[in-house]
Amino acid sequence: MNQETNQVFFSLLRSAVCGTLLNESEKAQFSDEQMTDMIQTAKKHDVDHLLAYGIKKNGLISKGYTAIEKSVLKAIYRYEALNCESERICELFETEGIAFMPLKGSVIRKYYPEDWMRTSCDIDILVSENDIEKAADLLVNKLEYVYNIKSSHDISLFSKNKIHVELHYNLVEDGLINESYSVLKNVWETARVRDGYNYCYEMPDEMFYFYHIAHMAKHFENGGCGIRPFIDLWILDNIEDKDTLKRNELLNRGQLLKFADAARKLSRKWFENGETDIVSEQMESYIMCGGVYGTDDNRITVQQQKMGGSFKYALSKIFIPYDVIKFYYPILQKHRWLTPVMEVRRWFKLVFCGHAKRTVNELRYNREISADKAEAAKAFLSSIGL
Repeated sequence: MNQETNQVFFSLLRSAVCGTLLNESEKAQFSDEQMTDMIQTAKKHDVDHLLAYGIKKNGLISKGYTAIEKSVLKAIYRYEALNCESERICELFETEGIAFMPLKGSVIRKYYPEDWMRTSCDIDILVSENDIEKAADLLVNKLEYVYNIKSSHDISLFSKNKIHVELHYNLVEDGLINESYSVLKNVWETARVRDGYNYCYEMPDEMFYFYHIAHMAKHFENGGCGIRPFIDLWILDNIEDKDTLKRNELLNRGQLLKFADAARKLSRKWFENGETDIVSEQMESYIMCGGVYGTDDNRITVQQQKMGGSFKYALSKIFIPYDVIKFYYPILQKHRWLTPVMEVRRWFKLVFCGHAKRTVNELRYNREISADKAEAAKAFLSSIGL
């Protein structure tokens, strides 16, 4: 999108989320010609329902509107389906005495003007590592879920109606984002039981805020996080009873305050018409060229710099660290000495199971990144504290 379309796009999202109407000057910038670009961008970032709501709310119905007219209804249906499944899981874990903690969208959507506005692709729940297998077995045996796969931080399952559930037992996931582990490892010690429940826990505000920033940073390092987390961030920053000092203390301890400040500044630009600077513009460009999960080009460029250059990045694609590969091949958790055997097995899988082409493309792109682009990526990461 060009700069003018970009301004109209965020004015409409701001109107949807903040509840304010566009002024006459902002309305005058809106045109039918912008619709195609705005709809394409909104769908890529999973905010087409907010764009549609903002357009209708401001009486700006145009020819292109019909392309996203049903997105609001789809978002409402999606929310109801996820909420229904969340309630079933909550009831099951309460009955069976499994301590659990809802995460991400299921928590933050209560701060939106309407719950359905905060869409989610899945249900994220934290349980302790000691209870993870029992919790997964309960979903399979009691609620007829299908077990998908266990990774380094969660177990993936699907309900009969294809709702995706991720049972987390580790909030740090595959990699360490700065010193986030030093904060997130204490999540259960700081949690409190939610009112009206016996086993449903919730994080205090500052821990939830820190987790949101850490999760943004993780996706940022993997190619981009999309627009939606910035909407979440703006909403969290405008909660009346927030304690910014406590939030910043945790962010500073986890070495994520610099990233948080950059993200806050961009969210204020988008949703308050706040001031911008070169870092905000770079972050905006990085986010907007991707979608919900960013782009491979972004991911490879950033990861190359995080790993110390093209050679080390290439090496990481050939040899996966034990702390990651052990979750792909659980036998390694008991027999670590089999790691070289499983590495070879993984190579055969890459070659004969259709993943070789993608890996070759990644290695080729890694090799083709110019010195100037690599240096620019390194400087950008430094400017946002990653």
